[in-house]
Amino acid sequence: MQTVRNSEELARARAALPGRVALVPTMGALHAGHMALIVEARKRADHVVASLFVNPAQFGEGEDFGRYPRQEDADARMLEQAGCDLLWMPSVREVYPDGFSTEVRVAGVSERWEGEVRPGHFDGVATVVAKLLLSVRPDVALFGEKDFQQLTVIRRMVADLNIQVEIAGVATVREPDGLALSSRNAYLSPDERQRALALPRALGVARMAILDGVQIAIALRDAKQALVDAGFLRIDYVALVDASTLEPLDRPKGEMRLIAAALIGSTRLIDNLPLSLG
Repeated sequence: MQTVRNSEELARARAALPGRVALVPTMGALHAGHMALIVEARKRADHVVASLFVNPAQFGEGEDFGRYPRQEDADARMLEQAGCDLLWMPSVREVYPDGFSTEVRVAGVSERWEGEVRPGHFDGVATVVAKLLLSVRPDVALFGEKDFQQLTVIRRMVADLNIQVEIAGVATVREPDGLALSSRNAYLSPDERQRALALPRALGVARMAILDGVQIAIALRDAKQALVDAGFLRIDYVALVDASTLEPLDRPKGEMRLIAAALIGSTRLIDNLPLSLG
């Protein structure tokens, strides 16, 4: 695996990759969920490029940019063992040089849920992903469905800007007990880790209830109460949304997602489950 750190090296390395190329953008602190993206990328392309960049533009004031896990050497070894061909690992100055003044904003799908709780977050995501796509010029880019709103925002941006790339979502990878894999799980104490299981369980119960005909408002109310009972300190949202528009639903319709975000201890967790009447 070749590692490059500046745009000139990236351009040369990318030009040397023939055939179909896949991109897996990451912020590092890699786990099995990221490796699932690499595995899927290898199925879809002749060569796999991964980026490793902790993007300051998507962290708000008081968020965890400073303490976000950084383990470049371990991450690079994992990527190489998984079959990554090229690692793009730029500095902040490389991505945002002096005088950088452009921002990509995706209206609509970015404005609810995470957009309300973390103002400016998706502007930072859209801006850096646009830069990554234009720099690497992949045929396909892969993102995990755990960050489902992020995936939706990126799909909208790519369509609106006519960026010639396929955006592929990869199903959430979970621990054997059901907790969605996340780099932020490292923040959890053993007790918090156990209580965090209430999040996927509450979503699973709500999904079954809705499919059984329980009113959506009641199913969501019960899910929130389960999180409170488990010791979550704050619930940002638990909602049933249209899978394409992310608009909230008051009755089941077509392809849907149950989405949730809540705080346990000092760690904010997000999760989602697909739901379909078809």
